Amino acid sequence: MSQEIEIEFKNLLVKEEYERLLTALPFEQVEQVRQVNHYFETADFQLKKRGAALRIREKNGSYTLTLKEPHPDGLLETHSPLTNEDAEKWMTGLEQVGNDVLARLHSMDIDVKELNYAGALTTVRKELELDEVLVVLDYSTYHGTEDFELELEASERSVGEKAFHKLLTEHEIPERETPNKIQRFFSKKP
Repeated sequence: MSQEIEIEFKNLLVKEEYERLLTALPFEQVEQVRQVNHYFETADFQLKKRGAALRIREKNGSYTLTLKEPHPDGLLETHSPLTNEDAEKWMTGLEQVGNDVLARLHSMDIDVKELNYAGALTTVRKELELDEVLVVLDYSTYHGTEDFELELEASERSVGEKAFHKLLTEHEIPERETPNKIQRFFSKKP
C-alpha cells in the first residue's frame, strides 16, 4: 500500500502575486507540469462529510487514484496506480479498481457504487525545492474559473509553518483563507 502524510500550507494568490513569485524565486530553472485532477463524490457528499476527497490525477501519461483523509499531522493520502483503461472505467462509472484505495473507502463505510464522476480541474504546476521545503505555484482552471495558488510542503509542521509565513511576509502577500482544490472545484460546479 502506498501511503504518505502530507503536511502542506496553501494560500490563494491574485494574478500579480503569482507572477511576482514566478520571477522572484528561481522558478525559471524548473519545467512546468500539466496535471488533471478528476474528482469523485457521492450524491449526498459522503466523502466531504468525513473530511475526505477522492481523485484520479493524470500526469505525464500516468494515472493515480488518491484518497485523502484527515490525519492529526496533515492529510493521509492513499495511492493506487491505474492504467489508462482503469481510469476510463472510473470516469464512465464502470467497474472500479484500485485495491488500496477501495479498501480504505470500505473501511470508511463508503459504497463505491455510489461514487459519481464530478469533473476535472486542470493545473499547470511549477515546483521548487527551497530551504527544506517544496514551494509550488499552481495555475488552475475549472468550470470557466481560473485561480492561482501557492502551496508549501514540508516534512515537519514547524518547519513548513515558519517557511510559509516567511515567504508570505518577504513577498508582501496577505495570508488568505484557502479551501483545497476539490472544495473550490465543487463550489463553482454548475
